[in-house]
Amino acid sequence: MHAANVQMASSRKLVIYAALVGNSLIAVMKFFAAFITGSSAMFSEGIHSVVDTGNQMLLLYGLKQSKKPADDQFPFGHGKEIYFWSFVVAIMIFAVGAGVSIYEGIHRLGNPTAIENIMVNYVVLGLAMVFEGGAWFFALKEFKRAKGDSGYIEAVHRGKDPSIFVVLFEDSAAMLGLTVALIATALTQLTGNLYLDGIASIVIGLVLAGTAVWLAVETKSLLIGESANNHVVRGIRKLALTIHNINHVNEVLTMHMGPDFILVNISVEFSDEATANDIEDAVALLDNKIKKAYENVQRVFIEAEARHSILQ
Repeated sequence: MHAANVQMASSRKLVIYAALVGNSLIAVMKFFAAFITGSSAMFSEGIHSVVDTGNQMLLLYGLKQSKKPADDQFPFGHGKEIYFWSFVVAIMIFAVGAGVSIYEGIHRLGNPTAIENIMVNYVVLGLAMVFEGGAWFFALKEFKRAKGDSGYIEAVHRGKDPSIFVVLFEDSAAMLGLTVALIATALTQLTGNLYLDGIASIVIGLVLAGTAVWLAVETKSLLIGESANNHVVRGIRKLALTIHNINHVNEVLTMHMGPDFILVNISVEFSDEATANDIEDAVALLDNKIKKAYENVQRVFIEAEARHSILQ
């Protein structure tokens, strides 16, 4: 594995471990506060943190599985494992996190109760924001480094490694949920309106549902099989045209088999004068050039075909 890929893999794990430790501590504090105060919003936030903790464990498992070597059953390796488990994370956020939060909020609206020992809520929410903010900042830092000059939305849409942006979106949703819970606690104390706690729980659930849907859409396309980014495809086409005896490139097909594994299939037209040895040399040279230029390209298949006039 290339040095850059090793560094990126290490960054992924650090981001996930930071979130895992932070969410584990936060979950304990939130459930303690929910037990003491009886706050529905705090209980929903506790469920949120438990779901996030479980999700980070799934992502770590996915990263481990994705590193398994290729075998007869999976000749291109297990790189897509991380895509599958990222999709499972999105489902978990929606089904467990959002579902339980919305249910708890609706239940509390039907049975409103006063929040007791409200200062406990403030202390726990404040500590949770510190821990969660630290994990969020670390994830954001790694995401900024990975995205380069791309915009945030573009980087998520074009990104081929879901592990970092999944954690970033989870942490962002958590920060938003904590803010909602804090506002609801303050307004409940100021107004005495017992329904605000239940409403906050529903809002937290809706935030989680929105986050889950977005993550599911982004990871689904990776799971199905996204092509490499446009600049990679264009670059491979240009490289092919620099090879002696290649007259025309019909098409360049690519697919990410994992964050660090691009599969390339190229259809080219060789010159009529090229001998079998010439074609063999051209294929070997093109394969070598592509892999040197794009370190994530691990397999290259080159087809010799007559020019496709429809694709010119």
